Amino acid sequence: MRTTLVTGGCRSGKSRYAQTLAEAVPGKHRCYVATCVPLDAEMADRVTRHQAERGSDWQTVEEAIEVARVIDAQGAVADVILVDCLTLWISNLMGAGREIDEVVAAARELAEAVGRAACPVILVTNEVGAGIVPENALARAYRDAAGLVNQTLAAACDRVVWTVAGIPVTVKSPSEPASSGGAQ
Repeated sequence: MRTTLVTGGCRSGKSRYAQTLAEAVPGKHRCYVATCVPLDAEMADRVTRHQAERGSDWQTVEEAIEVARVIDAQGAVADVILVDCLTLWISNLMGAGREIDEVVAAARELAEAVGRAACPVILVTNEVGAGIVPENALARAYRDAAGLVNQTLAAACDRVVWTVAGIPVTVKSPSEPASSGGAQ
C-alpha cells in the first residue's frame, strides 16, 4: 500500500481507520497533515481530541491550503504521511475564493505530489454526494468540488477504501486495473 484514499460519510470511522493504517507502517517518523482551521470552540475541542488520540508519536503539520507543498517537503523524510481531511481543505480553498476549476487544479497538484512521495500517503475525505441535492448554489458548488476532488485523488491512489459504520470496504485495490481516472 503506497497511496490510499479513505472515504465515507461523517462519523463513519474514516479517520480512525486511516490512523490505524498509518500506524502499521514501520518507522517512527509519522507526519499528520491537519487541514482543519478551528473557527469555534467545538471544532477546537475536536482538534484537541484528535491530537490526544494520535499521541506524541506524530509530527503534526497544520496546513489549510498548500497541502501539496507539505507532501513534497515531508515525502522524502517521513515514514508515512496522513492527510486529514480533504473536504476541509476544499472548504478552505473555496473560502479563499477559489472557483471549482481552481480547486480541481489544486487536487491534480496534490495527486502529483502524492505520486512523488517516497513514503506511503493516506488521504481522508468525506463522501458528500450521496445525499439530497443541496438547496443553495454554494452548497451545490461545494458538493460538486468535493466529488471532483475525490475522483481525482481516487484515480491517483493505489487503493480506495470506503468506511461504512466503522467497517472498511475496499473499493479499489492495487491488483485492479487503474481507471481512466480524473474528474469527470
